[in-house]
Amino acid sequence: MPYIKKDKRPSIDQLVNPLIKHFKDLPLEDQDGSLNYAITKILKEVYPKKYFHVNRALGMLSAIALEYYRKVVGPYEDTKIAENGDV
Repeated sequence: MPYIKKDKRPSIDQLVNPLIKHFKDLPLEDQDGSLNYAITKILKEVYPKKYFHVNRALGMLSAIALEYYRKVVGPYEDTKIAENGDV
């Protein structure tokens, strides 16, 4: 997860929370494409189109996927293993 100082979070949350609500209000079949579009648009605007920067963006996306797995998916899987038994 993005471990930024707590005092920096409110200004980001103020911008992100309406976007989150927008995505949650969309029909399920529109959520993934819309979220992908928004993330791609942000990345294209924030990271200059030079190899060093696009490489940074790819590294950040990889870190997001790994951290999401560690904080969200892994604990969910552990709960299901406890409920249903391991493979």
